[in-house]
Amino acid sequence: MAELRTAFLQQADHCIALGSPFMGQLCRVLAKQLRRGSPLTDRLFDWQGELGPGGDSVPLRLCGALHALRLSGDRVLDAVYPPAIVSDDDLWLALDQTFRTHGTALNAFIDNPPQTNEVRRASALIAAAQKITEHFPNPMRVSELGASAGLNLNWDRFALHVGDTTYGPTDAALTLRPDWTGNLPPMMHPRVVERRGVDLNPVDPIKDSLRLRAYLWPDQPHRLELTDTALALPPAPVDQGDAIDWLAPRLPHISGQTHMIYTTVAWQYFPKEKQELGLALVQDAGATATSDSPLAFVQMENDGSKNGAALTLRLWPGDLHLSLGRVDFHGRWVDWTI
Repeated sequence: MAELRTAFLQQADHCIALGSPFMGQLCRVLAKQLRRGSPLTDRLFDWQGELGPGGDSVPLRLCGALHALRLSGDRVLDAVYPPAIVSDDDLWLALDQTFRTHGTALNAFIDNPPQTNEVRRASALIAAAQKITEHFPNPMRVSELGASAGLNLNWDRFALHVGDTTYGPTDAALTLRPDWTGNLPPMMHPRVVERRGVDLNPVDPIKDSLRLRAYLWPDQPHRLELTDTALALPPAPVDQGDAIDWLAPRLPHISGQTHMIYTTVAWQYFPKEKQELGLALVQDAGATATSDSPLAFVQMENDGSKNGAALTLRLWPGDLHLSLGRVDFHGRWVDWTI
């Protein structure tokens, strides 16, 4: 019981730090009130494996299952979910009723791990692409490792607005407006001519849109709006498979094209041996890159700092190592440091 409670409390802290007081309240109420006695709650207490954010993310699974019900029109949850503000006791009464009524559906939902495709992370990709294009103005083909539903494979169809400056197409499908500190990226015009991604468990942007939307937090409707807009675009192709095995045959250079490979909060979930193999493959490909066929490796990943994710870029030929800055895990802010 203590392990499950700790996992929910840890998740509460993470959610509050990422700007979701409701998710903090929800996780804390669940930490306090959950008890054995049903197939769902017994499963939660008997869960094998790491429960918290660094493991199976059991709290997020349950919160996502609840949000999916609410998005599907459940009136009990709708009455206590944002924009409503309710007491912990009233929230628990609604949750308890939901567990009794929808326990089977909730139990089925948590079979699979959380899947998110945070569109606001594309701010980092748009900015990094400006820097890549400053060095190598070739048309780009892009490869995303851990692409989920592939929404951020369409980063070149989004706009990034910083101060009085807008990057991206004039007819952008959506505009991202992160809090920005530091200098501005160079104003370039990257052009994507081919895009493809890979994920161990790709999310079908049509069939699985409810699951994708369910993991967006109920008191952050702007994230839902951005995701819905991105979902309305023609879907980018995402293959199912191991990211590094998939990447290997895409590494041979194509004359006249820059190959931009990227990950956003995905690399950390790859097994260590796959990380090592993937880095070796990219470096080997970089060693044969030319100005006619450059290679770029962009990563927005957790480096252990409490201040968001590190945004890094490696460029070949020349094997330039560039620290571009730091980015909030949900893309709320960018600290551009180059």
